[in-house]
Formats: sequence, C-alpha cells, structure tokens
Amino acid sequence: MTQQKSDGSEAGPDPRPTGKGSLDLGLLRTFLAVHRASSLTAAARELGISQPTVSAQVQALEAHLGRQLFERLPRGVAPTTVADALAGEIAAPLDALAAVADRGRPGVQAFPEPVHLAGPAEMLAVRALPALAPLTVGGIQLRVTTGLADELLDGLQAGRFDLVLSAVRPRGRVMAAVPLMDEEFVLVAAPAWAGRIGPLTCDDPGPLRDVPLVAYAEDLPLLRRYWRHVFRARLSARPAVVVPDLRGVRSSVAAGSGVTVLPRYLCEDDLASGALVTLLSPEDPPINTGFLVQRTGALPRPPVTAVRECLLRAAQSW
Repeated sequence: MTQQKSDGSEAGPDPRPTGKGSLDLGLLRTFLAVHRASSLTAAARELGISQPTVSAQVQALEAHLGRQLFERLPRGVAPTTVADALAGEIAAPLDALAAVADRGRPGVQAFPEPVHLAGPAEMLAVRALPALAPLTVGGIQLRVTTGLADELLDGLQAGRFDLVLSAVRPRGRVMAAVPLMDEEFVLVAAPAWAGRIGPLTCDDPGPLRDVPLVAYAEDLPLLRRYWRHVFRARLSARPAVVVPDLRGVRSSVAAGSGVTVLPRYLCEDDLASGALVTLLSPEDPPINTGFLVQRTGALPRPPVTAVRECLLRAAQSW
C-alpha cells in the first residue's frame, strides 16, 4: 500500500498495518526466498518471477506488518532482526507445505509420504503392527485406519489407502488380493463356565441354550457361522454383551461373562495360560481367509512395496 505526497507523487509503502484481510502466504514465500538469498534478484530467479515483483511483495509484507524487514545495500539486502525472527517462525511450516505441493514433480526431493494401511483392529494390533515395527525404525511412516471390510475396500478403491487387510475377498479387477492368513474360529469360555456347561458334541448345542453369548455385533456373525458350520443349526438368540472389538470380547469372556467364538490367533495365549477354555474341538472347524489387498494400477512406491513384502513374509509364520 502506498501513500500520496501532497504533490500527488507516491511516497512508498505505508509502514502501518492495514488491519484488513489475512496475510497472503505468497508474500511469506517470497520473503523467505529473499531472506535466504540476501538478494532480491537471486530470490526472483529462484521463484521464477521478476525482480520488481519480488520488491513489491516485500514492500507489501512490510506494510502489512508495519515493520522493516530488510536494509537495502549496494549489493543485495541485509535482514533486520525482525526479519530473522519471522524467518525462524515460518521456515519449517513453509518448507513442509512446499514439500507437499512439489510431491511427484520430477527432480524434486520431497518428504516421504506415509503408507496408509487399513484393516480389522484386532488383526492390525496383534499381527500386522508388531511385524512392521522394524520398518518404522528404518524410517517408513505408517498411518493406520481400522474398520469393517466393505468400507475399507471402498476406501482402497477411492485411493484413501495403499494396502488393506481384509476378511473378505474383493470382487472385480480393480483390486488385487493375495491370501495372507487363515483364521480358525474356536468356541471358548472361562473355566468356570466350561465346568457348568459340561461336555459338548457337534450333534447337540443344547447345553449352550441358556449361556450368555458375547459378540462384537448384534447379529452374532461369528457365533452364527460357528453354529451353522459345526452344529448344523440356526442360532437365534440375543447377545448378553456386545463389544465392537474382538479383544474386548475376549477380555469380557475371560472375566466370566459367557461364551463366544474367537479367531484362534487372538486367544491362543489365553488358551495356553488357562484363562480361556476351548469348549469343542471339531474335526472341521470354521476357517476364514484374510487377504492383503492393493489397488491395481496404483503408482509403485518403495515404502508401500516394503510394507507389503514385510507382511507377506511375516504371514508365513502366522
């Protein structure tokens, strides 16, 4: 902003803050380039704009702040203490924004983008994240999302995620799925409940008729599947406890709240310690395959490839 002299000529930028509007980030970017180069001309070359434009933007910033930022020298400029303080305050945020804006441009080295991984909370917590710990130590960043298979696969297709652990095999050719692990489902209870229920056979679920059921959803998905597969019967009951996390289901049942069905990998330590007891050992237990899913046609990124290969290697022992 300029002032007018009494004769109508311009008197240069008004040193007082205008107090109107927000500060243009472009002015700060120009200021930082001048501060680092100690030269209006060199900053103009770096930014790809003219030297008069750089000078005008610096003046506009000085007018907005009401402070002198640079002392004009015969060769270049010297920052004032105000400029040094401002540069220290804005350098890191502006550099981070520039890295995001320049991501993907040829010849530009940007900050690495995190790998966006999604899947069931229990599988991520118990299997995937411990296996990926060495990669994070090596500098790979992870951003993890939990949820149900259908919504996560939709997010993968939309580009929200790089990799998804899914209990459902995706359809179509948009997503490529690799079998990762088989989950064996077991019917478990605390020892006190096991003693009260007594012996069970695959021919008769009757002893379980009045036992409280603990599930992660109102419709008892794992329990209904177990009843259908093992007992060849339809389960029609309401759960006593619903916890939308199988780790919470496991804790509730271990504390004595009733009976549930869990993936064996999630409760094997409790079975080994005796905190939980297997109520039945059918010759053909229900099994579900988990998949590692990636969008076909996605641009290859070394961190994503490293996470994928690490999970596939670890799954060989799962």
